[in-house]
Amino acid sequence: MLLNEFNEKPEINLVAALRPCIDVERWIQEIIDARPYAAVEEIFETAKSAAAPFTAQEVTSALAHHPRIGERAGGNSAEASLSRSEQSAVDPTDAAIVSALAEGNRAYEAKFDQVFLIRAAGRSPNEIIEILHRRLENTAEEEALIVAQQLREIALLRLEGVMSA
Repeated sequence: MLLNEFNEKPEINLVAALRPCIDVERWIQEIIDARPYAAVEEIFETAKSAAAPFTAQEVTSALAHHPRIGERAGGNSAEASLSRSEQSAVDPTDAAIVSALAEGNRAYEAKFDQVFLIRAAGRSPNEIIEILHRRLENTAEEEALIVAQQLREIALLRLEGVMSA
């Protein structure tokens, strides 16, 4: 999306474009309310600022929209499409990877009572599994900080996609 298009789009259209990045209403609204922008970089600065930090309630809400790592998001929504793309390195026919991720997801959910979240884009399945096992050693407080950081990374990565479309 071009800068002038971003600045001039009706708010309802921008909400629809930004929501797949991360479904946190405050984050979306802060980005929209800061218009007009003189440069695309300013949009990213506003997005970073609005995402630091996400509240615990915003994290919980956002996690409700994320599939488990290794499971393909269903549906035709933009968010589901982004999730499938981000997890494209995970081969659903590789039984060992699928099994390791499923086992790790179960252990993570049992310990932290939420889905395991990681910026999967650019990471191999083995790297994701290694990180998952390391994060199982965290305390709930340590993990909450990491999850919020991962949400920020995902939101900004997806925003880059919106702005380059």
